[in-house]
Amino acid sequence: MSKLLRDIEILFQDDDLLVVNKPPRLLTLPDRFAVEKPNLITLLKAQDPNVMTNHRLDKDTSGILVFTRNPEAHAHVSRQFEARTLTKVYDALVKGVISQDEGIIDEPIEAHPVIDGKMRVWKGGKPSRSAYTVTHRYRQFTWLKVRIDTGRTHQIRVHCAHIGHPLAVDLLYGGDEGVFLSSFKHNYRQNRGQDEQPLIDRLTLHASSIVLIHPRHGTEVTFEAPLPKDMRAIQNQLDKWG
Repeated sequence: MSKLLRDIEILFQDDDLLVVNKPPRLLTLPDRFAVEKPNLITLLKAQDPNVMTNHRLDKDTSGILVFTRNPEAHAHVSRQFEARTLTKVYDALVKGVISQDEGIIDEPIEAHPVIDGKMRVWKGGKPSRSAYTVTHRYRQFTWLKVRIDTGRTHQIRVHCAHIGHPLAVDLLYGGDEGVFLSSFKHNYRQNRGQDEQPLIDRLTLHASSIVLIHPRHGTEVTFEAPLPKDMRAIQNQLDKWG
């Protein structure tokens, strides 16, 4: 077993489902232009060739991914995604202070006409809906729980940027390249001769839970993924100093 695969946290598995907590910086699917790059589905298929993909996360997003282990389960879960009967919730740290405790962003999304790999809100795009709840407010940031009713590419990133609160770290949509302790700790002192390292330097987004109908016994099941180390670290520091 590869070291990468050993680092993948298995949250649940049975004959139909394989639920994992994807670490950040790992692709879900093979890269179109560099198939040799490590990716989760290839790692999982090395152990079980029957594993199939039902959805994906961006490389720098961590959290829950549900895979299926037979064609019947795959079809059942796929129908739930298509019918939007699943409930998917994310943790997101965004720039700025959102004053209202909750809100809905109901704006269509399409691929950017000029910038490859980027999406945008546009009236001719596909219907997209995100609902957020504020869990923590800091001087410069807001921590959100975001439920997505659709699963468009970069949906949370695009919607948060659209309301003027991009992810804290997200260069593509107006966030920064990293969050540094010095940016919010008043008495921060840097060690002489050392460059400050960011508390987090990847998308500040984590897929924290998913609720779906089990394809075999038809009951509702909930899976949750704890925050990874880097997001726990930034949350702890913001609670102290932010």
